[in-house]
Amino acid sequence: GKSLVYALPALESALSDANSHALWLFPLKALEQDQAKKLAADAEALGLDASRTVAIYDGDTKPRLRTKIRNNPPHVVVSTPDMLHLGLLPHHMSWERFFRGLSLVVVDELHTYRGIFGSHVAQVLRRLDRVCAFHGSRPRFVCASATVANPGELARLVTGRAPTEVFA
Repeated sequence: GKSLVYALPALESALSDANSHALWLFPLKALEQDQAKKLAADAEALGLDASRTVAIYDGDTKPRLRTKIRNNPPHVVVSTPDMLHLGLLPHHMSWERFFRGLSLVVVDELHTYRGIFGSHVAQVLRRLDRVCAFHGSRPRFVCASATVANPGELARLVTGRAPTEVFA
């Protein structure tokens, strides 16, 4: 159920603005696969072309598909923080269209971003914020977790932004 909090705004943007993009980050590729399949099914139910709505960009994505995603980004790119760090941010000029239209960043499974990994992800997200500003966007961050005891504090530490807490 918590994925509806970010899936609905992403689908609404896909329906209303062809230049709108979202980045969904998951700590594990298995979670990426599951969420991308669900979003693709929802997109098709709304009459959207699933291949134009969602794509996974990670270490398993074939080079030809990576080029296609980068040159003609879908509404939602599903990835991991590590791939954001290694595959998107260093090449942000090649991803200009995506970053210019980036309106939503989802950080799912927020509770996993603690310790050294959490510090790494926090720096990557601050870098993402700077790259977005460079390209003229300021996306909303949605952090989701079903198990974190201190969601507002952790969201602030990871994103560097003051959060608004919503409990569903």
